[in-house]
Amino acid sequence: MNPSAREALEMLETAEVVHDEQAVAEAAARMADEITADLADRDPLVLCVMNGGLVPTALLMPGMRFPWKLDYLHATRYREATTGTELVWQRTPEQSLRGRHVLVIDDILDEGHTLAAILQYCEAQGPASLRTAVLTRKRHQRGVRPPLDYVGLEVPDRYVFGCGMDYKGYWRNLPAIYAIPERKEGT
Repeated sequence: MNPSAREALEMLETAEVVHDEQAVAEAAARMADEITADLADRDPLVLCVMNGGLVPTALLMPGMRFPWKLDYLHATRYREATTGTELVWQRTPEQSLRGRHVLVIDDILDEGHTLAAILQYCEAQGPASLRTAVLTRKRHQRGVRPPLDYVGLEVPDRYVFGCGMDYKGYWRNLPAIYAIPERKEGT
C-alpha cells in the first residue's frame, strides 16, 4: 500500500466522528426541501464546486424534484493539503449565468476565501439571482464570511473530512464527517 494511503487509513482510525451518516442525510434532506421551496419555479442552474461539492451536490439531488440544470466549476486553495494557499481556477462553468437563477453548492465554508471568489465571479456574469449552499460551516469568525442561503451542519474549528471534504486527497467518499484528533491537526 502506498504510504499516503496508509497514513489516510491511520488518520481515519484515530479520527472523531463529528456528524454520523444519519445526521448528514437529515441535513441534506432539510436543505433540499429549503432549496425546493425557494427555487422550484425558477429553472435554476446548479453549480457544483469541484471536487468537494461533488458529494453534497449528489446528496441534495434526489430531494430537488423540480426542473434544474447542472454545471460545475473548479476553484481550489487546498490541492490535497491541509491548509489553503492562493486560489487556482481550473474550470469555469460552460453554461451562461446571465439572467439565470444560480445555486452554488460546496462542501464547507471555512475561511470563505474560495467561496467569496466564486461568488464574485458569478456576480460578474449577471445572474438573475445567486444563492449558496454548503453542507458544513466551520464554527469560527476568521477570514471572510460570504452570504450563505442553505447550511447543512456546523462543524468544530478543526480539520474535518468526509462527505466531499478530503484528508490529503483521501476520504471524500465517507458518508459521515470526521475531525482530525486535536493532537494531529496540521499534519
